[in-house]
Amino acid sequence: MPQPNHAHDTGYKLLFSHPEMVRDLLTGYLGGEWLQQADFNTLERVNASYVSETERQRHDDMVWRLRVGQQWVWVYLLLEFQSEPDPWMALRMMVYVGLLSQHLVKEGELQDGQLPTIVPIVLYNGAAPWKSATDVADSYGPSLPGLEPYRPRLLYHLVDEVRLKLHPLADVRNLAEALFKLERSRTPADIAQVLGALGQLLQGEAMQPLRRTISVWVRMLLRRKAPRANIDEIDTINDLLEGSAMLEQTIERWFDEATMKGLKQGLQQGLQQGLEQGLEQGVQRGVQQGVHQGYAKALALQLRLRFGAVPQWVDTRLAQASEEQLMDWMARILSASSLSELFGEAGQGDLT
Repeated sequence: MPQPNHAHDTGYKLLFSHPEMVRDLLTGYLGGEWLQQADFNTLERVNASYVSETERQRHDDMVWRLRVGQQWVWVYLLLEFQSEPDPWMALRMMVYVGLLSQHLVKEGELQDGQLPTIVPIVLYNGAAPWKSATDVADSYGPSLPGLEPYRPRLLYHLVDEVRLKLHPLADVRNLAEALFKLERSRTPADIAQVLGALGQLLQGEAMQPLRRTISVWVRMLLRRKAPRANIDEIDTINDLLEGSAMLEQTIERWFDEATMKGLKQGLQQGLQQGLEQGLEQGVQRGVQQGVHQGYAKALALQLRLRFGAVPQWVDTRLAQASEEQLMDWMARILSASSLSELFGEAGQGDLT
């Protein structure tokens, strides 16, 4: 099973512990006429630590509820930060919604003797496109004649962050969208522009708790994008959400440092490995192979720093690429918003 990015998961968990973030996620990416009656002042997080005899609730999942007209609507938010989609997500969601429903019955959270509306949402930011079923019915094989009505049905709403169509960078009116824009920012200028616009949304005393959380998360984001740069000075910057020109220049320098250090490390490792093999196979051949491996290792390192865990087809592609192709990818890595943009959709499909 693909492994999650725990640091990233924790950062998002902190962000979506704020009702303002959940509100903008629902209004921006769920939609529907029900929003006209929703009272977001009633939005509250609910303890989701309930347990069944067979399965324990994931602590990183969140349950919220809010009043819509005369009813409560419950929102089950699952943060999915694995490198590849979970093919059994629909089944998992059916289990989790079942556990929540059982808990609501036990606690007497009913409306006229019936369960309230539950909205399952999966927020995913992996590099690979989400192709898993969003309806649990599609996880089951064909039914026998006359048994189709018994096929389980449960639909969850998918927010595939990497492939969302976002508004222009300067047009920041939704907190969740601002978060996604920062993740997908291509350049230091993009990051500084979004931070400045986001800072305008987080004015006023009521927004200060969320502003502090976002500032902590932005520091985590910058360290993830440029982990090998000397960015200890980031802790001395009073307000990252000002998006100043000085901040843009500082971020650009960090990115350059991270790229050069990653390239140097990859080349050194590749050359060393190639030279060791060259002692047995010929010095010239070993050096050439070492240089190629160095470029491949450097690029693989930069890809993981830029996009997190990458699927297997990427390593295959790097191993098969020419030195010229590796250099081209390395030149375009900071401007690419996704693996598919960097390598091309066709190349991905050929290797999966």
